[in-house]
Amino acid sequence: MAEADLILLLVAALFAGFVDAVAGGGGLIQVPTLLMALPAEAPATVFGTNKLSSIFGTGNAALRYARRISLPWEIALPAAAAAFLCSFGGAAVMAWLPKEVVRPLVLGLLVLVIIYTVIKPDFGVVAGSRLEPGLERRWALWVGAALGFYDGFFGPGAGSFMIFAFVRLFRLDFLHASSAAKVVNFATNAAALAYFVPSGHVLWITGLAMALFNIAGALIGARLALRHGSGFVRWVFIAVASVLIARLGYDTFA
Repeated sequence: MAEADLILLLVAALFAGFVDAVAGGGGLIQVPTLLMALPAEAPATVFGTNKLSSIFGTGNAALRYARRISLPWEIALPAAAAAFLCSFGGAAVMAWLPKEVVRPLVLGLLVLVIIYTVIKPDFGVVAGSRLEPGLERRWALWVGAALGFYDGFFGPGAGSFMIFAFVRLFRLDFLHASSAAKVVNFATNAAALAYFVPSGHVLWITGLAMALFNIAGALIGARLALRHGSGFVRWVFIAVASVLIARLGYDTFA
């Protein structure tokens, strides 16, 4: 690999870690950069290397949030467990269901998410009253299962959907929703690596080098989110989801 390509990957990992720690969507940055810098590698190797880098940043962001705020573990842990298990099913379905069938649906859902978030300026800025604990756990399992399956099958927008679901269904503010999403993202990354590592689809030196920069970006992102609160996370969420809509729209209609 050329030195310029490695520098590009490290910068992309830094920015991806920052974005992921605040609002999800780091894969939008890392995966295209890996594909560009490693044109000779199989797609599975690109995705495996991306997951290796991402899991370190996501894990560190989750730990930083956990040290500073009270994470909603009663939501995050059931959702993470269900997401871990169901992401395997999503990966299996990926083998036979064309992604072209899913892309327009995801695009439409993301547009609705953005519209809903923008027209409700108080959405996710302040936490609402929580659900009854038993109901909350059941919903957490369903949400984790659905989003874990989706992340294993398709992926783009999974972090945005997680945050939106945690705000809308569980009445969390954006800061606590983002922190819970990091726990679930860690689980889905671990599930992906459980497949990619034994099959040899990971570039360890490249992935670990990127992981260091991903961690640095995640620490910066989590620090800013904790300092500026839910309002900051909300606007980064809107920006990331808008970029994702533009990317999916281009891939769908171009």
